[in-house]
Amino acid sequence: MVFMGDRATLLETGRFVQRHARNAADEIIEAVPAVDAVVDTTSLSGTVPDAGPETEAETEAEAEAEGRHRRAAERGDTDAMSALGALLLRRGDLDAAESFLRAATAEGDRAAANNLGVLLHQRGYPDEAAGWWRVAAVAGSAPAAHALGRHHRERGDEPAAEYWLRQAAEQGHALGAYALADLLEHRSDVGAERWLRAAAEQGHREAAYRLALALERRATETLRGPHAYGPAASAGRVGHAYDTAGRLRAADPLRTVEPPRAAERPEAAPPRTGDGAAAGPLGEAEQWFRQAAARGHRRAALHLGALLEQRGELKEAGRWYLSSAKEGEAKAACALGFLLRDAGDEESAAVWWLRAAQDGDGNAANALGALHAARGEQQTAERWYRAAMDAGDVNGAYNLGLLCAAQDRLPQAEQWYRRAAYAGHREAANALAVLLLQAGDAGGAEPWFSKAAEAGSVDAAFNLGIIHAGRDEDRSALAWYERAAAAGHTEAALQVGIAALRDGDEQTAERHLRCAAGGGSAEAAFRLATLLDARRPDPGPVVLGAPVDQKTECEEWYERAAQQGHRRAQVRVGMLAAGRGDLAGAARWYREAAEAGSRNGAFNLGLLLAREGSEREAALWWTRAARAGHGRAALRLALLAARRGELSEGRKWCAHAVELGPAEVAERAARLSEALHQELTA
Repeated sequence: MVFMGDRATLLETGRFVQRHARNAADEIIEAVPAVDAVVDTTSLSGTVPDAGPETEAETEAEAEAEGRHRRAAERGDTDAMSALGALLLRRGDLDAAESFLRAATAEGDRAAANNLGVLLHQRGYPDEAAGWWRVAAVAGSAPAAHALGRHHRERGDEPAAEYWLRQAAEQGHALGAYALADLLEHRSDVGAERWLRAAAEQGHREAAYRLALALERRATETLRGPHAYGPAASAGRVGHAYDTAGRLRAADPLRTVEPPRAAERPEAAPPRTGDGAAAGPLGEAEQWFRQAAARGHRRAALHLGALLEQRGELKEAGRWYLSSAKEGEAKAACALGFLLRDAGDEESAAVWWLRAAQDGDGNAANALGALHAARGEQQTAERWYRAAMDAGDVNGAYNLGLLCAAQDRLPQAEQWYRRAAYAGHREAANALAVLLLQAGDAGGAEPWFSKAAEAGSVDAAFNLGIIHAGRDEDRSALAWYERAAAAGHTEAALQVGIAALRDGDEQTAERHLRCAAGGGSAEAAFRLATLLDARRPDPGPVVLGAPVDQKTECEEWYERAAQQGHRRAQVRVGMLAAGRGDLAGAARWYREAAEAGSRNGAFNLGLLLAREGSEREAALWWTRAARAGHGRAALRLALLAARRGELSEGRKWCAHAVELGPAEVAERAARLSEALHQELTA
């Protein structure tokens, strides 16, 4: 049997069939070609893609081609019989197609043999179909080799499947290369990437997407280890369960953010770096995501949006999310909602979250729950959190726990926390432990703290540090603090810094205090400033008319702490301002500290007011300071009373000063009291 080449058939089928073959290759992921690069592709599931003519002109052209092929076939033209059979097969007229395909196959046309296999497969005769695919594949048909490989794989004969898929792939058949890559990847064979790349370079969008995933995975593991970037869910942090004094405080509302990602920019060229893309494997991954997304792959568009969002290119990320969401990708709709929310358009965000939630996206349901909870619509929030839970999102149970806890429905909160914690939610385990500790069940709380901390909860690690510190187990406490601090926990970094200061390790202390201060801890900023302050040289006396020095770094840290309401820092900033001759600034900081309850602030403010001649107001602030336990303020009031001749009042304040101290003040107050006594008894 002599098989004819495919070129004549390709010429005979015309523009319509060529274009349709390209479309089918794009739209069908794992397909079997119905002809040797001639007709469209047909999936092994038994459906023929519907790609009818798009215009009236094309309909007329197809009718004309069919007539021409039919006339030639009646004259015994093998090419015409093969082309006509392919045309009828594509139309779904299997009975009419079979006679022409069998006739052409009998004359040795391998495209007809391949298409006859497709027809028989459609009719439910897979073994007979495989026989004709084998005939065509042996004659060199790459589509038939691909179809035969798929046939063997479905029957579990992987060696035969690999043999035939490799035959197709090595002939440059995109679908064969993709199917071979899929088989090799299933076996964890490193050769899979080579064939994914081969298929992707020929425009196979699913191959481009999977190649991009592989490159992204490799780049992630190389740069940041196996748990680094990926477009998976990332839950918001719950907040710390304790403050620096070791007191329990309520958890913050959860903000689950799971932006996986989406796409839209048309670019089907092979990958290239540049144009703002990251270099290396991640940059190449982005380009392959872009190629697949441009061909309509909605998950590739989702990933592309994720990469762009991570890089801060939010506008383009939003376009890709929108494109993917419109194609029905719920995760893209959810991610688009978060972008809109962050841009201040909460109403539009809610629309996309609703769309995603209705499609079963639990993260979007959680987002809707948080939105309604923030508006005080507790029942609606609870309904969405339950919907998230029903969608398999464990954050739904955790958020229900937070919602109940905020309403003081503690038994229900514990119930939901337990449900989420048993499902592996680490922050729920931490929140459950906090709840148990608040109820006095320290024994029941600690195992949950440990479980949460071992699962990676930074807050739980910090809380374990608090528990061990409360038992004077300083070494264990420090170990947990260090673990939490290494993960960026501000209060834990402060505790590590304090421990290092206590041990005299100023370098370690400074490093951790800087981390904590940068994270917003006023206490860390104050302690860091104190550390730096102790190192700076004595500025010497203020010279009148001399230029005011620039603020030192330690003063900037004092000021940052002062602006956060740290009273000791406010007093110190006031002192530094006074040292520069900025009395107005000093008075402002002293007053702020004094009004917040600082006795040192009240005393220093009194000194400034007295120097300005406002003794009456100064006395008010000294009185406040003395009643708060400031001995020097009591001595000042005693001196003020003595000058006014109020000897009994003066002796009363002297007695307070002696009681309060320090020793130097007590000694002076005692001498003054004796003098006033002599004056009274003279």
